[in-house]
Amino acid sequence: MRLRRLLGMGPAEISTRARQQISMWSDRLLASSRSEPTLSLRGARLLPSAIFPAGATHDRTPSFLDEHAPEHRHRVLATVEAILSLRFDLLGYRGLSFGDPVDWHLDPVNGRRAPLRHWSLIDPLDTEQVGDSKVIWELNRHQWLVRLGQAYRLTRDERFAHAFAGHIAAWHESNPRGYGINWSSSLEVAFRMIAWSWALHLFQGSPTLTPRFEADMLSGLHHHALRVERYLSYYFSPNTHLTGEALGLFYIGALFPGLPGAERWRKLGAEILERESARQILADGVYFEQSTYYHRYTAEIYLHFLMLAGLAGVEVSDDVRDRVGRLLDALLAVLRPDGSMPQIGDIDGGRLVPLDVRDPADVHDVFSTAAVLFRRADYAWVAGGIAPETLWLLGPAAVDIFDALRPDPPAAAPSRALPEGGYVVLRTTWDREADQVLFDAGPLGCPISGAHGHADLLGVECSFRGRPYVVDPGTFVYTDERGWRSYFRSTAAHSTVDVDGRGQATPRGPFAWDGRRPRARLLRWEPGEDLDFAEAEHRAFERLDQPVVHRRRVILVKAGYCVLVDDLEGEGEHRLDVRFQLAPMPARLDPDLWLRAGSVPGPGLFIGVWSTVPLKATLAEGDMEPPQGWVSADYGVRAPAPMLTYSAVTDLPVRILTLLLPVQDLSDRPAVSCLFEAGTPVGLAGPALGVLRVAGAGPQWKRHR
Repeated sequence: MRLRRLLGMGPAEISTRARQQISMWSDRLLASSRSEPTLSLRGARLLPSAIFPAGATHDRTPSFLDEHAPEHRHRVLATVEAILSLRFDLLGYRGLSFGDPVDWHLDPVNGRRAPLRHWSLIDPLDTEQVGDSKVIWELNRHQWLVRLGQAYRLTRDERFAHAFAGHIAAWHESNPRGYGINWSSSLEVAFRMIAWSWALHLFQGSPTLTPRFEADMLSGLHHHALRVERYLSYYFSPNTHLTGEALGLFYIGALFPGLPGAERWRKLGAEILERESARQILADGVYFEQSTYYHRYTAEIYLHFLMLAGLAGVEVSDDVRDRVGRLLDALLAVLRPDGSMPQIGDIDGGRLVPLDVRDPADVHDVFSTAAVLFRRADYAWVAGGIAPETLWLLGPAAVDIFDALRPDPPAAAPSRALPEGGYVVLRTTWDREADQVLFDAGPLGCPISGAHGHADLLGVECSFRGRPYVVDPGTFVYTDERGWRSYFRSTAAHSTVDVDGRGQATPRGPFAWDGRRPRARLLRWEPGEDLDFAEAEHRAFERLDQPVVHRRRVILVKAGYCVLVDDLEGEGEHRLDVRFQLAPMPARLDPDLWLRAGSVPGPGLFIGVWSTVPLKATLAEGDMEPPQGWVSADYGVRAPAPMLTYSAVTDLPVRILTLLLPVQDLSDRPAVSCLFEAGTPVGLAGPALGVLRVAGAGPQWKRHR
């Protein structure tokens, strides 16, 4: 495996990896001798506030926040009071304790402590050695220090400044340069130095920040930037790791021009961000890793870059601005009707600079800031009002810009295909009560890595009357000690078809797949006045001894329902499992295989199925062995939720037709008839459905007479 990987490397990759390996050995020798280069601070400027995000230091920001986001002050102060008592809300975990004093190397969730040895000798993915490194890193990103800084700006209470200074001193004492897990990831080092930059500016003017403290912070930022520059993720994780690291260098280079290397870091960061925007943002605006959450991360990274570049007088090309606009447009297109972000692929629960408390699926802050930077009324419409984060970033002047936009839904059609990224959005209107189906018709992860993609080819997410019913299961954790990582990224956890229980791809570790990564291929896309129609196929199951091709057609009838047509083509006998993962809600399976999702009586969703062969239906919720019927709304959190499975063991070919019908009252099931031709389902009819035929050149629909 390693030889094959080496043979696939080009000269540039070999050179970069060799240079980084030599640097690693050199750093290890220097760290073992405790011989560290001294830093001259002559000419260094610590707080050049003129080019820092305006809201962080503007005297009027607190009053504007109280006026436009009156609950924000309470959320900030409640959060920092917990921090003062050494209780931390990190990722999906609440009230985590890392001891008193804080143990910066502890994973309290799994009860393990990472060793204090040189970072190059620590494997962050070795759960036996470190536990869940993501939990440790989230504490050591120090983004909660930014919350202390916000509280200081809002109250001028020196308790927060004392806590900040004390934690920084303790961290330096427990994390000597180069030692411990908190130096092992360039991205984590970059996130920490961005957080330090914010905290320093928010605490500007506090008597607690003595000249000696500021000098120590400058020295720390300098060594952080050197670490990031030396070990940029050009080939290790050339995704949001690389762009996040580049943004960290740009932050330090732009904000602290007196530091040795500042000009080099500013230029390098900008160059990487310019170049990576062309590689990581596809032509249709989709982020290339097939993860909506990392798509959102990328939007945050580039919004900060555009904002800071504007303040620092750094020219950014029109191409970058255009790509970021397309990135935001694609994110807007896939949002659910209720404005939340669907969880396609991995979701890690983190934020670039969390300036308020938000659910991971909440992107209103991103679009609020984008509305001001791009002067876009449709972004303001998504945001639903100016967000506190926008005020912290752009200052009170942002209010006038936002208020002048007159928020309006997008002018583009609500249904849209994003063929490079592999998403198809079928949607009735831009209304908050719309019906929407999100169809995954693209690759399993990006070409260079399947790291954050899931085995969900031809999967669907469905919202009806504005409410999510069929959902992506989420991620839960990145560690696979108990098999949860493998389950949540598996085909068996998603709303698609599995064949012979084999899944579309086989995991190899927590962030890779064995062998060739399959992809879906969009065959047809026909939006229309009466219905939207998409058809795609994948050949992931061609690796079976008796190969199988899966083709799925998705039809959203604007009269108020959705039909899926799954065709499985091949030879021999196979086990077929058609699954639908529902959001947490009551669900009941009727004896004739119909599912009622929702409270009875009350509005909800009927799911019915017809096939060329007899099917068995099962309903699982919170099963453990094997796992089935689970969703995860945030990292580290899982909850039982109904999973409906239609199964058959049969010879191929087979067609399975599924109806998803939202109703106002689940008590009474509407009359529905399936149309068959030669034993194959070819359509549906009924007073609530009209007549839909799915055979022939394309679906045809007419109202019931």
